Amino acid sequence: MAEERSGKPGLRPDFATWIGVCLAVGGIIVGLLAEGGKITDLQGGSAALIVFGGTLGAVFVTTPWETLRRAAARLKWVFFDRVESTEAVIDEVIGYATKARKQGLVALEDDAEAVADPFLRKALQLAVDGADIQDLRKMMELEISVTEQYGEMEAKVFEAAGGYAPTIGIIGAVLGLIQVMKHIEDTKEVGSGIAVAFIATVYGVASANLFFLPAANKLRARLHRRTMLSELMLEGVVSIVEGLNPKLIRSKLQAYSRANVQKTKALSGKATAAETAPSQAGG
Repeated sequence: MAEERSGKPGLRPDFATWIGVCLAVGGIIVGLLAEGGKITDLQGGSAALIVFGGTLGAVFVTTPWETLRRAAARLKWVFFDRVESTEAVIDEVIGYATKARKQGLVALEDDAEAVADPFLRKALQLAVDGADIQDLRKMMELEISVTEQYGEMEAKVFEAAGGYAPTIGIIGAVLGLIQVMKHIEDTKEVGSGIAVAFIATVYGVASANLFFLPAANKLRARLHRRTMLSELMLEGVVSIVEGLNPKLIRSKLQAYSRANVQKTKALSGKATAAETAPSQAGG
């Protein structure tokens, strides 16, 4: 069993993210072309420098360096996802439960060391070492809580960027208008100058609503799912220590999984509604 459980979960592209980005950017470009515009109308090196440089600087001021480093490492999880199946996790736990019921908890010592998931590995090792059920639960629940806190801090980095970007875009537009006012006597230059000035606003609003805020919500969704799996693993290991029948453990974990899925959906819906309201008000 140790060899069978040693493989690490792979990565796969998150097609929802890739398709969403393509649809959003494509819709904007197609709409621009339909109105008689050109893609070159959205080009603005100085506007991009102001918006993205200013947003990055504001996020640096707001966020501790260690949190920034972790958030940057989490960026790949916006576009890629772990191949983690709840049923596969349940099957793995049931395999350990069956072996423990036949041979005792000590028989899981080698298996515990070979478990790919660090959370499940730690929980199983504590169980094999004879940790009290209450102590085991407290330690692993503490680890879940710490993971949630770190994950929320990382999501807030992108959320903060989504809050700053539109405002920095307005600053860029104002700076552009200042330059336009210097040549107000030339009406042709004024018209084109105003158009260029508002490119910064487009960059700010678009980056916030098409990437930064969605990225924060995506990371929260990943965090909720990971929390659900960790709680399921913990319940499974506790059930193994209690000596429950593997069939009962499977029924328990499947029911627990369904309850957590409903809870996660409800929390995600509330979070989305709460975060959309400030964004719309700011817009």
